Amino acid sequence: MKRSGKSLFKGRLFAAAVILWAVRWYLQFPISYRDLERMLANRGVVVDHTTIFRWIQAYAPERDRRLRPHLRLTTGSWRVDETYIRVTGRWMYRAVDARGQTIDFLLSVKLDAAAARRFFRKALKQAHTVNPRTLTVDKNAAYPSATKAMKTGGELWRLTTLQQVKCLNNIVEQDHRRIKRLVRPGLGFKSFHTARRTIAGCEILAMVRKGQVAAIPTNDIPAQATFIATLFGVAA
Repeated sequence: MKRSGKSLFKGRLFAAAVILWAVRWYLQFPISYRDLERMLANRGVVVDHTTIFRWIQAYAPERDRRLRPHLRLTTGSWRVDETYIRVTGRWMYRAVDARGQTIDFLLSVKLDAAAARRFFRKALKQAHTVNPRTLTVDKNAAYPSATKAMKTGGELWRLTTLQQVKCLNNIVEQDHRRIKRLVRPGLGFKSFHTARRTIAGCEILAMVRKGQVAAIPTNDIPAQATFIATLFGVAA
């Protein structure tokens, strides 16, 4: 059940607008918790960086959940690749479409066919995705195995074409750099749970920046802040 904005922030010592502001800036720019603590102090808000960490863990996934229903549809041309994230040694699958619009991500301990199937299943469940016409991947042997099994099981369109052409995946490889740049100031994650929740917030705000939310003009930060505050039922 979706909680109201008032109940979502109940018990917090700071105003909802301040919390949403801090969470948005942390997820959108490459800054550390201590950097954000100093930025807030400069604006007269004295808050410990550990409290900011708790805000991120509470409101990053909630922001992801509330924004996803408003995403535009992606195209049927998927570019899929995996990258390494410092979560005591974890991989992350990511996909964008041919226009660079983010499709989805999945953190995984292993880099195998089972993990690839989990990623495709997660992506296909999203309201803003369509069953792909083409899947462009690298030479990882897990992808042919995963797509064959999913076609056999009826989870993936049987006419979907799998292309293992590394040079065509430059667009998603470039997009990896953005997420790595955002998480680098934190010097890695201490747990899988923390990484998943934080990256979910980073990815959804990247979608907003790319113009994937129809109701928000691209690069209009005040409009973005107002729209997100409205989703949480609070004033911007």
